[in-house]
Formats: sequence, C-alpha cells, structure tokens
Amino acid sequence: MFEKNAHTAVPIHPLMARRWSGRAYDPDRPVAREDLLAMLEAARWAPSCYGDQPWRFIVWDRIADEPAWWRAFSCLAEGNRSWAGAAPVLLLATADTLFSHNGKPNRWAAYDTGAASMSLVLQATALGIMAHQMGGFDAARLREEFSIPEQVEPMAMITLGYQLSLQEMDEAQRERETAPRQRRPLGENFFEGEWGRPVRIR
Repeated sequence: MFEKNAHTAVPIHPLMARRWSGRAYDPDRPVAREDLLAMLEAARWAPSCYGDQPWRFIVWDRIADEPAWWRAFSCLAEGNRSWAGAAPVLLLATADTLFSHNGKPNRWAAYDTGAASMSLVLQATALGIMAHQMGGFDAARLREEFSIPEQVEPMAMITLGYQLSLQEMDEAQRERETAPRQRRPLGENFFEGEWGRPVRIR
C-alpha cells in the first residue's frame, strides 16, 4: 500500500497518520487467514461500556466462501459495488442494542462498535492491508439474507484487501486514490471549556 500520510496539525502516531480509506483493491491477492484473525482479535480487545462488547462482525471471504461473499456484496449500494467487487473480504459491523448482562437498552452499543471497528482498521493498516468502511448498504436485506436478530443493528460494511499497484490502476482510479486527504481544521470539531470555543493549538 503506497503511503498517503495525513498532514496533521500536530504530530500523531505514524500508524494513525497512515490509515486511509482506499478503493482500488488487487482482486488477485487474498487476505491470509492469520491476518484476518489478527484484525478480528484487535477488534475483540476494544473498550466497551461495562465490558459488554456489543459488537458482532460477520465475515465474508471470497476465497473461502464465494457464494456467501456475493450475497453480501449484492447488499451494497450501487456506488459501492462499482469498486468493492475487487476486495477479497467483506465485513459487516453490527451492534447488539441490548446489554447481555441485564437485557436493557445499551445506548453506547453503536459507540463501542465504532471503537472495535477502528481497532480492526488500525490493525489492518499495521499489516499493510487496506480497509474501507461504508454506510451505503441495504440493512434490511442483510438482516433477511443472513438472519440477523432484530435487536442487532447493522452499522457499517468494511472492505479488506491489498491495494492495487499504481501501475495497474486506470486513470480514474489513480486520480481518486492519489487525491489529497482533507479534514476540517481542529478547532471546528474540538472545543475547549464550552461549546463552540475552538481548542487552542498554540
């Protein structure tokens, strides 16, 4: 995966600066089982309210079970299907909305599932594997296709795989993959002391 480091306002850990959401996957390079398990293990050790671990992930590996992979792929929005077909692995991150210890609503389930997903994605980055998280999918169809319980909320689909080399990308892919990464200035999203007061950088 070629480097596309974030230009940060202050220095951050290189692993986080390296993480980005590419779309040009090498369709001929599978993800090794041990690497896939390492990513799931990283997600397993994410923090959660009461240690409840509300995340549930469904994994579809095209090499191991191509029919199931295609069923999952067909649930993606058309815009995501245009590029995600080359990714060898698809994941669905879901959140159990009820606490396992008392059956009451868990208002932090989505937050905790996001933490697990980020842990997974950072482990992917450490392994040189590209991950792209998506909101464009048919949740109702996924629920029906894969018997997802009603209390479990589909949160995001994630593609995993290795980046296609720049030499193999077409012009549109190269332009999209090499475009500069952008974020809002730090003070627009992070406040100090009260709402709306931008955090001080210097």
